[in-house]
Parts: sequence; C-alpha cells; structure tokens
Amino acid sequence: MTKNIDTLIPDIYNMLEQGVDTDNAEMDKFLDDFASQVREAASIILQEGKREGKTNLRLSQIGKPDRQIWYGVKGVEGQPLSGQTRIKFLMGHLLEAVLIMLTKAAGHSVEAEQEEVTVEGVLGHQDCIIDGVLTDIKSASSFAFKKFRDNKLAEDDPFGYIAQISAYATRRGDKEAAFFAIDKNSGELAITKVHDLEMIDANARVNYLKGIIDTDTPPPRCYNDVPDGKSGNRKLTTGCTYCGYKTRCWDNLRAFKYSNGVRILTHVAKTPDVEEVAVG
Repeated sequence: MTKNIDTLIPDIYNMLEQGVDTDNAEMDKFLDDFASQVREAASIILQEGKREGKTNLRLSQIGKPDRQIWYGVKGVEGQPLSGQTRIKFLMGHLLEAVLIMLTKAAGHSVEAEQEEVTVEGVLGHQDCIIDGVLTDIKSASSFAFKKFRDNKLAEDDPFGYIAQISAYATRRGDKEAAFFAIDKNSGELAITKVHDLEMIDANARVNYLKGIIDTDTPPPRCYNDVPDGKSGNRKLTTGCTYCGYKTRCWDNLRAFKYSNGVRILTHVAKTPDVEEVAVG
C-alpha cells in the first residue's frame, strides 16, 4: 500500500508498536534533525522574555483579531507571559518536533521545513509539506484537539489557524492543506484537511491589516463578554482569555480557579465558591 498523508497516523502507530531499527544513517539523520529542532525551540523560549515589545506583522498572526494585532505591532505593553505559560509553549514546540521526527521515521516524505513564505510583503514560515500536502503541525489540549479530530476547526477557530495556513497555501497556489495535531494529554493523533472553500483570501487580509496598522486608533474590541451559566456573572471568551492585552480592553477583571482551568469574569453578580487568583 502506498504511503500518503491519509495513512500517516496508522503508519506511525504501527511503527511504534513494532519497533524500528535506529542503527542506520537515515535514522541518524532523522534523530539529529530532531535534536536540532529541540535545541532551537528551547533557545527561542529561553530568550523570548527579552524580546517582548514592538513586533512586525507576520503571516502567523493574520488570523488573530484586529485589535490584538494592532497592539502588538504598535508595541503597546501587555501582560508578560508567565513562566508557567512559557513552559507550556515550550512543551508544545517539542511535541511538534516529535511529530516531524515520527513522520520521517514512519517512512513518509517531509519537505520544505520552515520554508520562508511572503504574501504582500509580509513574512512567515510554513511548517512543512508531508507527502506533497502543505501541513501545519499543532499540539492541543484535549478540549481543543476534538476540533481537529472531528473536523470542526472551521466552526471554531479562535486562534486563526485557518487564516495562517491560507497564507501559506496562497503562496504555493494550493487548494488543499492539512493540520497534523496531537492531544498533549493522551498522545492521540489527528489530521484535519482544509480546502479552498474554507480558506480566506490571504492577500486581502494582509492588505486590510496593513491599513489598520497605519492608523493611530486601535480597532474596536475583538469580542463581547458572554454569560457564565445562570449565575448572572459574565466572562471573557476564549479569544480574550488568552490575550496579553485583555486588561487594556476590560476593567476590573477577576479570575477564579476551577477544576477545569481559570475563568476570567468581567462582571461578578455572585462570587464563585472557588479560589480567586490573579488575572494572568
């Protein structure tokens, strides 16, 4: 049976279950590449705290909300990422490197890794091409992973992943791309394909963002808050919760630590019966 991206996941599982001979030049190269990617990921995370400030618009950002992009490009000070969050990002980068290594070890083609891509003068780097298909590698929580596994990403994409891959596909002229995702908790793998009907017009989006960035007034607030059950409280949406500029858009935020994570409230009618923590 010919190997292609549709057989990738069972091929990886089978390889891991049966084992593979690592005492050869090809596997040495795969493992050396993996070690280099781990080193690069660690180096980036270790230095990131010194790099915060004004940034240039990049293709990896174009799916983010307008106001968040404006704040970043203008160098507006936001909340610095905590050490815990940076560790979480590092683990994500490491898992993505693991998937690339496993893909190669399972006998699948991986090309154009971190190849530079430019759309309307804005720079980005695509992850890779697996078996001829433009592919973005993602690590996800168990909750977020369901969207990749169940092909629901187009219905709920708060971090703009489809816009990002649309830019890379635009540059290549591709009408299909894929996300290769791993559940960080269970190790389950999934592939979600994205077709041109789900993609955005990346050229138009980049030009629109350039116009916004050229203004001195920030765009409107990205999201409205939403009811927190029937308590009368109101909370931030996912897009705002993970934004470093949320305290610039919302006054008097309060955060409460539930068993499934921290919930950030914009209005408290009834104080939750859980620990209150700092807004981060």
